[in-house]
Amino acid sequence: MPLVAPETLPIETPRGHFIARSYGDARAPVVLALHGFPDTPASFRPLADTLARAGYRVVAPFMRGYSPSTLEGPFHLDALAEDVKAIADVVSPARSIVLLGHDWGAATTYVAAARFPERIRCAIALSVPHPMTFLRGLLSSPSQLRRSWYMAFFQIPFVAEIALGLDDFALVERLWHEWSPDYHPSAAEWSELKGCLRASLPAPIEYYRAMAWPPREALARVREKSAPPRRVKVPLLHLTGGDDGCIGPHVGRGQGEWFDGPFRSETIPGVGHFLHLERPELVARPILGWLASWAGIGSLVPPPMR
Repeated sequence: MPLVAPETLPIETPRGHFIARSYGDARAPVVLALHGFPDTPASFRPLADTLARAGYRVVAPFMRGYSPSTLEGPFHLDALAEDVKAIADVVSPARSIVLLGHDWGAATTYVAAARFPERIRCAIALSVPHPMTFLRGLLSSPSQLRRSWYMAFFQIPFVAEIALGLDDFALVERLWHEWSPDYHPSAAEWSELKGCLRASLPAPIEYYRAMAWPPREALARVREKSAPPRRVKVPLLHLTGGDDGCIGPHVGRGQGEWFDGPFRSETIPGVGHFLHLERPELVARPILGWLASWAGIGSLVPPPMR
């Protein structure tokens, strides 16, 4: 069965203009799918197809800083979480949404779920553990520190964005290969991703700079996130690849301390960072089970893929 063709969906919010890809019946419950770096909403297509066939509408926006959505900041996680609420208020004004995020989209998912639980029925985070757990793992794990070298490199103004685009984005290809060694994007996938980055830089790497700059404001945000009111009460499922070359599965251990609501973490063996692209049918199973438990519709078993 061929994949469902997405529709282009313009979303005007008080926080700016976003363009999304929409899959499924416009009347169905909304799954808001947030991509990460270096990526676009196109990565959700196989998974979105399965979710649409299961009765959901998947809305996957180009995140702030990714053309054709707004390229203006700020890019810190609280601002991105506010984007989530603004988009949800437009695409699903009468019903709470399901929030699904990968990479930076996952980091945003945790913060949005903590800040706006009334708008989010349940959530799924792919590849990235809770931001506070990741920060602890980054500081305590030499292997994770080595994996995250690019985060420090991206702090260098002008140099990082120039290096990222050199040799037709060879560094981007390197990161994808290191993070998901067994996944090989097609020429069309590379063309779309590189075209988006070419039109968007330096905004995509401003996410990393917002982690540390300005230092006083960045430290205040970290302290605020550690306060008890910011714990996650929304039911949340975390899935990570056993072969993830970006964030080691061990980094997520102990993250349950940040959740007051239902929480489960699963490691899927044999897949890397872009697990929803590598094995969408495998990733769909626990997601559909989670949705069946917490979103009211769906099946424990996804429809067959042909």
